[in-house]
Amino acid sequence: MDVLQNLAMGFEHALTLQNLMYCAIGCVVGTLVGLLPGLGPLATISLLLPLTYSIPVNGALIMLAGIYYGAQYGDSVSAITMKIPHASSIVTCIDGYQLTLKRQTGLALFTAGISSFIGGTVAIVVLAWLTPLLGRVAFMLGPADYCMLMLFGFMCVSVVTTGSVLNGLAMCFVGVLLAQVGTDVQSGVQRFTFNLDTLYDGINLVSVALGCFGIAEITKNLDEGEERSPFNGEIHLIPSWANFKRIMPSALRGSLVGSILGVLPGGGATVAQFVSYAFEKKTSKYRREIGSGAIEGVAGPAAADEAAARTSFIPLMSIGIPENAVTALMMAAFIIKGVQPGPNMIEKNPDLFWGLVASMWIGNCFLLLLNVPLVRIWLSVFKIPYGVLFPSILFFCCIGTFSINNNLNDIFVTVAFGFVGYILMRLSLDPSPLMLGFILGPMLEENFRRAMLLSRGSFEVFVTRPISATLLALVVALTLVGVVGALRAGRRGGLAERHPPPPPDCETNTPPSAMVI
Repeated sequence: MDVLQNLAMGFEHALTLQNLMYCAIGCVVGTLVGLLPGLGPLATISLLLPLTYSIPVNGALIMLAGIYYGAQYGDSVSAITMKIPHASSIVTCIDGYQLTLKRQTGLALFTAGISSFIGGTVAIVVLAWLTPLLGRVAFMLGPADYCMLMLFGFMCVSVVTTGSVLNGLAMCFVGVLLAQVGTDVQSGVQRFTFNLDTLYDGINLVSVALGCFGIAEITKNLDEGEERSPFNGEIHLIPSWANFKRIMPSALRGSLVGSILGVLPGGGATVAQFVSYAFEKKTSKYRREIGSGAIEGVAGPAAADEAAARTSFIPLMSIGIPENAVTALMMAAFIIKGVQPGPNMIEKNPDLFWGLVASMWIGNCFLLLLNVPLVRIWLSVFKIPYGVLFPSILFFCCIGTFSINNNLNDIFVTVAFGFVGYILMRLSLDPSPLMLGFILGPMLEENFRRAMLLSRGSFEVFVTRPISATLLALVVALTLVGVVGALRAGRRGGLAERHPPPPPDCETNTPPSAMVI
């Protein structure tokens, strides 16, 4: 009953004209971001972070959240119609594009839109019910538990984003080190400043985000210079009742899978869609059709993708630990506006929390209207040339960075991190763990110092508390798995160098006709 009363209070705040406007802006921008190749929610939220300084706290968070889950809707459109998948629509692209080849584009788009709506609705119920419960549990966590929880989050995100525990963990700790630059709050000592006045106050969060994600991503796409022609096929959006009955079970299953995996550290939308797709191939009545243009192959992953995007806010707002780079940037927006995510946020700012939850369902309705009836209008976005779009965005990046402190040095720092982010992408190193480490670095240091003070300098506190000991055991296990995997990969690489495969023209037992085929 308390949840219903709190939701009623949340809708009272979310349905104000100002917040409705910010919700609509977030949904429209998110849909646009989902359509544009290479410009994901991570880069866009980084670009728009400077704007949050001049927007009220409720409106700023509602808008940024709308961009995040709006992009999950929009990217399925480009994946289905033109085979341009983003990270959160890779699986939807498989059966969705096959349906386009069968001249069933409208059915695929309707399936993705209605499934995303169902997934978002289920996830909002889970978010409203589970976040306050986890918030109460978070009060039982001590400084040592928080330290281990952050390390465990680093491990999970490292595996998911980079595929390598060692690479991802190294990126996380580079971010933690970057967060130490500046003046130590407790001792007043200058750390890693190299006697540069610009670094006395530390590195600006917006500069790191804009550089590593905004400028680096745009530069990479300009470097590739890939052009796409707009979709001009037929779109008939109204499905038959038989097709609608096939959509619903898969959408509900995908919603449950996404809601569960969205809560887990490192889970997120990308993992949820793969798990949902595998689940559909095992349980669906039409599993033999999946992979060649089945509705279930679109409905399940689309619902899981949207559900995981919403429930990823649960660990952020209940215990103050973001589970991926996007929620880490959302946490930065909270902090910029003077709100500390965590168990105290729901008690101190109930209107903010429940207003954000209510706005998600309102945004769900906006996005259903934007991405189903108006889909042909959105596809015309592909007519904008790269040479006009991305340099304009780079220009506004510099303006946004300068407007925060009216300091040209911030632009130079942003450009430097843009170069760093571009190099990392070219080396196939995902900068997402770096951003997560940069945001959580001060919290990790603060809780580590508290744990050491309470234990009088004894490290036994990390193994004597049940929660921290369990998390430490998981961290050690994941590290060992990563080390063993790296050693095996290196050994296989060494064997391949010593025993290379025979060249195509050497003598084998394979008939010449088979070799030609």
